[in-house]
Amino acid sequence: MTRVADLLSPDEVRQLRRRSDLVGAALVLHGWAVILGAMTLFAWWPNPLTFLAAVMLIGARQLGIAILMHDAAHGLLFASRGLNEWVGRWLCAYPVATDLDRYRPYHLKHHRFTQQAEDPDLQLSAPFPITRKSLWRKIGRDLAGITGYQRRRLQFRAAMGPASLPLGRRLGNLWRVERGAFIANAVLFAGLAAAGHWYLYPLLWLLPLLTWYQLVSRIRNIAEHAVVPDNDDALRNTRTTRAGWIERALVAPYWVNYHLEHHLFLFVPCWRLPAAHRLLLAKGLAPRMELRSGYREVLRLATSALDDATRGGGKPKPQFI
Repeated sequence: MTRVADLLSPDEVRQLRRRSDLVGAALVLHGWAVILGAMTLFAWWPNPLTFLAAVMLIGARQLGIAILMHDAAHGLLFASRGLNEWVGRWLCAYPVATDLDRYRPYHLKHHRFTQQAEDPDLQLSAPFPITRKSLWRKIGRDLAGITGYQRRRLQFRAAMGPASLPLGRRLGNLWRVERGAFIANAVLFAGLAAAGHWYLYPLLWLLPLLTWYQLVSRIRNIAEHAVVPDNDDALRNTRTTRAGWIERALVAPYWVNYHLEHHLFLFVPCWRLPAAHRLLLAKGLAPRMELRSGYREVLRLATSALDDATRGGGKPKPQFI
């Protein structure tokens, strides 16, 4: 079992675990500034290019604020507990229809049982590797909004309760469970409407949430735990993936690519993960770590399965995905 004490000195731990209200606020403001800036660009200069850029930037920042919610779930977004909980809920989780309080115990169980049978996220990594055709089908569904629609439909149906209940009671259940998401999205819609651009809410909030956000969330999940070399080794059952500036802007915001370091050191805020990474490399641990040079390499690994036709096994079997 890999222990923090085996990897870091007490002084290194103290340095890495320091949280900051100022940095936390700056990260949340940055995420929303990118979102509103992309909307403003399209409203000021509407054309297919600015629309596509806005959808990709906003979808990636929607993932970004979800990542900041993840930091809040670990108590790392702000040094102040009150700020951590309020901002984590209202400015990070609820806008993307997530609930911090429901997410936290689920996610901590993932850390406790990473890549083991009890891991609630094992379903995200267990099917890999898959074929390239299978991945392209998934990407197509993500970009068409099918994945996003199906996820929200299941989420809201679960919140409503059994279909046998009276409709009024089911709607009451939905409001009780999801009211934070409804309120946050209503405020966002009202703000855009007050600015004279109500159409930006369906076009450049809901659409990215149902499309690009789904795609980059899938890529993130694949990169973190799919086709790792050893499910029982803490240095190899989680992956860190190198990300250039384009990937950080459109796929991997807020240092989410340093996932190995996050699993090793749950007490480190996201903005200190690069420093944790450098410390591990300086200690000569790189050969023992699951590191990849980029997301393209990870996707090649994740799509290394051969279909029956490629194997020469005769008529391909149908794939149900």
